[in-house]
Amino acid sequence: MIRFGLCCLFRDEPIKFCTTTATATSRLTRTDALAKLSALCLANAESLFWALQFCSENGIGCFRVNSQIHPLKTHPTCGYEVNDLPDCKKIIKQFKECGKFARSQNLRTCFHPDQFVVLNSPRPDVVASSLREIEYQTEVARWIGADVINIHGGGAYGDKSKALSDFARNIDRLSSQARRLLTVENDDKTYTPTDLLPLCKSLGIPLVYDVHHHRCNPDVLTVEQTTRQALTSWNREPLFHISSPIDGWNGKHPSRHHDFINSTDFPRCWRRKNITVEVEAKAKEVAVLKLMAEITSHRKN
Repeated sequence: MIRFGLCCLFRDEPIKFCTTTATATSRLTRTDALAKLSALCLANAESLFWALQFCSENGIGCFRVNSQIHPLKTHPTCGYEVNDLPDCKKIIKQFKECGKFARSQNLRTCFHPDQFVVLNSPRPDVVASSLREIEYQTEVARWIGADVINIHGGGAYGDKSKALSDFARNIDRLSSQARRLLTVENDDKTYTPTDLLPLCKSLGIPLVYDVHHHRCNPDVLTVEQTTRQALTSWNREPLFHISSPIDGWNGKHPSRHHDFINSTDFPRCWRRKNITVEVEAKAKEVAVLKLMAEITSHRKN
């Protein structure tokens, strides 16, 4: 059975997540800034509950939590610890309620840190900030029961083999809890499944197979071969990504995501697997529900 996943935001539903900027926050006193950030975190915890409820009511089995669920959490000057916030106890309690609800409804939650998280960067400050970001998301993951924190391999920096070695070395700097949640995804420019699968095997880290990225950045493996190998990397329910190109596969920018998924882009070899498939489409929940209906229809036919 396929568990379809919604990524972070909604198009039509009145469920919103709050954020702020470092510029706006830095104008406030530290006390006022923490009060503002506290209110935003609490509001986001409540929005997450409504997001999970929507997923449960509509048969969407997975929700990707926005990396800014705690706005500016790891910012170098505006960052904070949850215990610094005036409403810290309420915030933690509300996130734990989200986790309780998710478990009761068999909902999966996960994280996908932003692109600035690069574990193999040659800049020590970037690596340090990346580690902090993953640890912060691990803290929230513990409250809500998320089982995936998915990152990209990073850059090649002129030497792909060395870059992957740096990636592996810096993973060892994570806490054991963060490392257990960590997964790595092939991308559309640098790292193919062929590049990452040996790393996944040696480190015991699952591969999140993004079939759109693989089609943009192909290697010697077919979709079917990659699917089989990716499945063996998981010690829990596998999680894959699907998206479609905005201008079609012959357009100028095949890596850019469409509002919806063309059901012909959905691999046939996925259709009877017990996997989670996150739908990366600009129409968000509308795109997920449309794809779910189409895949169900295909099964019946």
